[in-house]
Amino acid sequence: MQIKVHTKNIQLSKRLEEYVNKKVSRLDRYLPNIQSADMELRVEGRSQQPIAELTIRSKRGVIFRAEDKKQEDIFAAIDVVVDKMYRQIRRYKTKKQRRRKGAERWVEAVEELDVIIPEDESDLELEDFEEEGLAEVVRRKHLELKPMSEEEAIEQAELLGHNFFVFLNEETGVINVLYRREDGHYGVLITEGN
Repeated sequence: MQIKVHTKNIQLSKRLEEYVNKKVSRLDRYLPNIQSADMELRVEGRSQQPIAELTIRSKRGVIFRAEDKKQEDIFAAIDVVVDKMYRQIRRYKTKKQRRRKGAERWVEAVEELDVIIPEDESDLELEDFEEEGLAEVVRRKHLELKPMSEEEAIEQAELLGHNFFVFLNEETGVINVLYRREDGHYGVLITEGN
């Protein structure tokens, strides 16, 4: 597994890097096909709030993401985010085992899931409005879309913790946007163009 550590507004000491490598490499025991792990460490705001984000990609293209913003120490934030990741992996594997009992086709589809997200997979968001009240585009993302079913898109959105997910519908060949509704269910926007 390749482990990358990125920092912002924080010094990456040898001790901190070794700590991240030690903690993250243990996840390989629970999900042996991890291809890469990206840990982003940063501090924000006047209070210098430490934030840890961990994104893991499996060799089959499944992406897991966990974040912690509540700890007072960067080392504690790393511990919490690795624990969250462990729980996500366990939940994912449990779902796969349940599905295997009665839905072999679905399990095969999840295992063949192939979604590529760019290096910066933090949530798509606009920064705060400017003082004039006008929003501006502050981040752009490029996605390579792979065909998948709506069920696979739901699974991927839940793994990433996103409220929406853009995917290429394997049945129709059309780009769709899956979004979480207020009632907890999902909706799908189907694109049409000239």
